[in-house]
Amino acid sequence: MQAYLLVGQEINNLQLTINNLAEKFNAKIMEYPLITIEDVRGLNKLIRLTLTEPTSIVVKNIHKTGIEALNAFLKNLEEPQANLYFVLTTPSIRKVLPTIVSRCQIIKIVNDKSQITNGKEIKEFLDMNIQQKIAFSDKIKDRNKAIEFVESLIFFLHDKRDFKNMELLIKTLTGLKANGNVNLQLSNFVIQYV
Repeated sequence: MQAYLLVGQEINNLQLTINNLAEKFNAKIMEYPLITIEDVRGLNKLIRLTLTEPTSIVVKNIHKTGIEALNAFLKNLEEPQANLYFVLTTPSIRKVLPTIVSRCQIIKIVNDKSQITNGKEIKEFLDMNIQQKIAFSDKIKDRNKAIEFVESLIFFLHDKRDFKNMELLIKTLTGLKANGNVNLQLSNFVIQYV
């Protein structure tokens, strides 16, 4: 894979990961702002040139890029040049289009202050039948715990390359962060989960 989505808010940790990826590929780093469709056109002109050395194009805050620009940018992720790597950053995966997320390897930048639900709990949840999942989700009353659980589920499934419920997960996460009823959001998610 030649596209990476760094998810986190710690600027120092993000920059360290960007530097580590560039070092891994022996690539020079080129930051490129990507907000509008014009920015994408400019990037396309730049990368049409044959790159003689490996290059990491870093797009910080990809979530601020307009929908039209992101749709135009997708082709670059689908058909990258051999010497070209894309490194995108965002504070939250829910802010990025699922089509972009599905074409990137996710690297979660852990914030020292946050505690992510462990993989064992996620695996147990996925193995439950629907009644058990409903009972499990009914026990989550705290909004922050619900958000952590759904974000962890997104990362776990993405790592497994399982994208069939990604839009549902992102919709649930968006509802939770928009102060939607925690129990209702989680119950709707469990019922619709395939």
